This record gives sequence, structure tokens and C-alpha cells, in this order.
Amino acid sequence: MGHTVGEAARISGQTVRTLHHYDTIGLLVPAERTASGYRSYSERDLERLRQILTYRELGFGLERIAELLDDPSADTRAHLVRQHALVTERIDRLRTMARALERLMEADTMQLDLTPGERLELFGDFDVDARAEEARERWGARNPEAFDRSVRDVGRYTRDDWLRSQAEAAEIYRALARAMDDGVPAGSEAAADLAERHRDHITRWFYDCTVEIHRGLGQLYADDERFTATVDAHGQGLSVYLRDAFAANAARRGADGG
Repeated sequence: MGHTVGEAARISGQTVRTLHHYDTIGLLVPAERTASGYRSYSERDLERLRQILTYRELGFGLERIAELLDDPSADTRAHLVRQHALVTERIDRLRTMARALERLMEADTMQLDLTPGERLELFGDFDVDARAEEARERWGARNPEAFDRSVRDVGRYTRDDWLRSQAEAAEIYRALARAMDDGVPAGSEAAADLAERHRDHITRWFYDCTVEIHRGLGQLYADDERFTATVDAHGQGLSVYLRDAFAANAARRGADGG
């Protein structure tokens, strides 16, 4: 006996809508249909679903997952070995993050009006001291007054301010990752609109982000492995997608700051 779509959703913790979407794009097509036309998932289908969810948790996009699962040279054990290696690598990164957090809690970071515990909660392994110095060297020399003003403004943010900013940023990244997974071209108007949301977020919370600055930021996301790792945590390949979407948005709005 196969499993109904509702049973498969309950077992996996996914929504019926998600399983319908996977069927529509050919990622998880149930083995059979009932006489009434309803989806019927086999045990093999459920194993494929487990693999899909594991790869999703590891940050792979749906298109890449389909390529991996449809590789004729890879069997179940090969996927388990690959997934184990990826999970182990993530554990190592988390251990490194934990050590960084311990250092961060001891730092008097950029004179932020936050306790060490709040910095730990908010910034994770982001080394604010190092990045602040790098930012000053890279951008501050061009307009030191504007840079110092931005640092002072950010320094006054409270824990709640940071949480609101991070929640807003996370939603924007999720929207961009969904667009990428759904096959929305990076050069499309829809992707450019999302890129503009990202640019507006930076301007409202941090500094005046012109379209040319935003274009350069997208290039940095794709070229600098530190930024690439952070951005791609939202979806494999998202850094390159953002680079192209930011460039398209800059071209659409012109190079005058838009």
C-alpha cells in the first residue's frame, strides 16, 4: 500500500503544498496514482524525499538537488556518504563559530550599546571588529565623515533594533532564494525588484547604498569567500544570483544612484 500525499506530508513534516510543488517540477513524482487520480507515494519515494530534505537543510537549491539525485552513478549509500561529509563539515564550522563567539563576548565591539550576550545572540561568528577595520580601509577613506556618521548611528542601535534589521534582511534573502529556486532569471524585473528591496534595506539601516555601491556589493558577495559562504547559506549559488540581480537592477535604474 502506498502513502497518500497527506500521509507523506505528515511523516516528513512538510506541507501538502510543498509535495505538490516537488511533483510539479519533477523533483519528487509519486510512483503511482490511485484509480481516482490521487498521488500514492511508495517507500522508495519517501527515501527520495528524505534525501531531498537533507540536501535542502544543507543549503542546496532544488535544481542542484535534482541533478544529484538523478545522477545514475550515485546510489543511496553514495548520497549517505556525501551527506555525512557535509554534515561533519558543518559541525566543524559550528565549532569554529563557537570559538569566535567566545572571543566576541570579550570584545568591546565598535562601542555598540549591547551586552556581550546580546552580541553573541545577534552577530554569531561575524567578527565585527575585524570587519569594521576592513570597511574603514576599503570605504571609509573615500568619505570619512559619512563613514564615521554611519558608525555612530549603528552604534546607537539597541538589541531590538538589530533583531528587526536582521529579521527584515532574512526575509529578503528568503525571497531572493525562492526566486532563484523557482527559476526567476536574475536579469528579470521581478529579481530586480527584490534586489531593490535589499538595497533599500541597507540604506535605511546602515548607509546610503547607491546602485553602483550595490553593484559592487553583489560582486563582493560572489568574489569574497567569506561573504559567499554567508550568502550561500540561504541557498547554494545565491551569491552569484545576487551579483547578477544587483547588476541588472543597477542597469535598470542607471548609474546616478537611482
